[in-house]
Parts: sequence; structure tokens; C-alpha cells
Amino acid sequence: MENLDLTVLRAVQQWRAAGRHAMLATVVHTFGSSPRPVGCVMAMREDGLIKGSISGGCLEDDLIARYTQPGAKDPLPRTGPPRFEKYGITAEEAHRFGLPCGGSLQILLEFDPDPVSMDALMVALDAGKLVRRRLNLHDGTVHIEETDQPDALSITPDELVNTFGPEYRMLLIGAGQMSEYLASMALMCNFAVTVCDPREEYSGDWNVPGVKVVSTMPDDTVTTFAPDARSCVIALTHDPKLDDLALLQALETPAFYVGAIGSRRNSNQRRQRMIEHFDQTEESLADLRGPVGIYIGSKTPAEIAVSVMAEVLAVKNGIALARGMDVAEVKNALGLPDGETACLIDLAETAEPAVASS
Repeated sequence: MENLDLTVLRAVQQWRAAGRHAMLATVVHTFGSSPRPVGCVMAMREDGLIKGSISGGCLEDDLIARYTQPGAKDPLPRTGPPRFEKYGITAEEAHRFGLPCGGSLQILLEFDPDPVSMDALMVALDAGKLVRRRLNLHDGTVHIEETDQPDALSITPDELVNTFGPEYRMLLIGAGQMSEYLASMALMCNFAVTVCDPREEYSGDWNVPGVKVVSTMPDDTVTTFAPDARSCVIALTHDPKLDDLALLQALETPAFYVGAIGSRRNSNQRRQRMIEHFDQTEESLADLRGPVGIYIGSKTPAEIAVSVMAEVLAVKNGIALARGMDVAEVKNALGLPDGETACLIDLAETAEPAVASS
């Protein structure tokens, strides 16, 4: 499943290609509390069908009425230059539209976006590109350009600039069932996902669309992937021959998150291997996470993927997680037997191999 922005933009592209009228709404300013962040988009077809959201539904209802009913109060045009709309400026409007107390927002409406520019935008996004979309506020013309920086929405008297595409990257080592769940969640959270597994019996049956799958050795893949500060690397194979060197390579990069799945015992053994055989120290391994995830009592690969994705997002968003959410800390405090989660993953993916030596 793709992220919401792509779903919205794809809907506009398809509607316009079919000759239908369509409107694209973008939240450009928020004041006080607001239901949706700046930069989010919503699409509406001429018959009122919508994709995405700019509020909890009340503003959408007002826009539907004004866009689909020519006799509505203050109707919206089907064509013409972009225009701004403000909601919740007064207490009465905030109450009417169900906005939070003191909250209001401004949206920009585009009428019948150009099909050619929508096609170009979607071609770039489907190729995994990060794209900057420049909208002329006077005549509605659009310019598309690739970028390597996920800038926040910006607006001037002449132009609106919004960036679409994967702002973050995730490299998963291992193409097992756990990786499928985690990759699917990452895609919805606007990550570009690459899965590396040189084992044909795993990577050959991969079935998550939108994920790049490579069969090179994991440490070589990390080098090619070149993690930056918007990248995370997670090892999921339970095989030291595949995981260890890739993790060590990733720890030398600016990646914001590097970790591996496994039980507390296996995580400790991994650290000891790296210290004994790869000249690492506790200090050099300080940023290595394992067991990955936050403690939610997960017992299935899907639940464990939720746990891992939650931790990745927390780290990405700069949230300091309490010790009471750390998997190892909680299990130690509760006296839970070691490996109860890891063994479930092992059964789902692969048996634990013997410890590799250098």
C-alpha cells in the first residue's frame, strides 16, 4: 500500500486523464490547533468523490457541497486559477466546521490540474524520486524538478512549492515474512524501502510492490546504499554471516537508526562477536539497537513489525523513548524467559544458525 500523498496525486492523475474535472487541495497554513499538518493534500472529483483529507470531515463536506452543487452558497469553479480558502477564523466557524478550539487553517485549491504535469509527477514518484512541485499562483502552471532534499512547503505571493516522494530510506537485511510486514508499513510511512537477501529461496518469492529487492551481499549493499541521516538499516535474517558485517558497515554511516532483530541472548552474543572478532568496543557499538522495537507484548511477525516501526518512527521524530518501552529492559524487569519473541520469528523465517567465527 502506498502512502497517502501518492494515493491522492494518483487519483488526480487518473481523473484528469479520463477527462474528469478534479480539484487538488493543499493545507498551506495552520493557526493554533489544526486537524492536519501543512503540506497535506486532498483530491476531489466533480461528483464529490474524495481521496485524502484536510480535516476530520467537516471541511470536506463544505467543499463537496460548494464544488458539486452549482446553486450552493459561494460555489467553487471547475476551472480557473488557484484560490485560497480560510476556515475557522471565527469561533462560530470553528464550531460549525468542527475545528479544535482556537484552530483554523488555510488551504489552496487547484482546479483541473494539468494532466501532462500530473503524468510527469507520477512517473517520477513511481520511480522513487523525491520531487519538488512548483505551482504558479497566478495561472496554475506547474513545474516539476527532482531534488535530494525533502524541504517543507513554502509559499510566496507568486509560487507554492511542495515536495513529494520518499523523504526517508529503509534498508532491510533479509527477505522473510517479517520483512514483508515491516516494508509494507514503511511504505505507508513514506519510506523508500530496499530489501537485500542473497538467498534466492527468500528473495525469489518477494511480493510487496514498490520495494526494491537486491541479491548482493549485505555489507556490499550497505556500501552501495550509502546511508545518510535520513536512512535506517535493520537486520532481520538471524544469520551472523549476513547481519554482522552489514551492521558494522552501517554503524560507520550517518544512518539515524541501525539495529537487528533477535532475543536478548542473541543480541548480547552479537555484541560479543563484534568486540572479539571485529575490534569493536562498547562505545563503538553504542548506536547499535537490539533487540529492536518497543515492548508491546508482540507475539507474531506482524505485531513485531509494528513494534519495530514504532521505534524507528520515534527515533526519526526525535522522541526519547522511556526505559519502560525498551524490549530488553521490560522483559528483564518482568522476568520473562529469553527468546520467546525471537523463537516465533525463527519459526516464521529460518532456524537460528550456528555462531559464525572470523
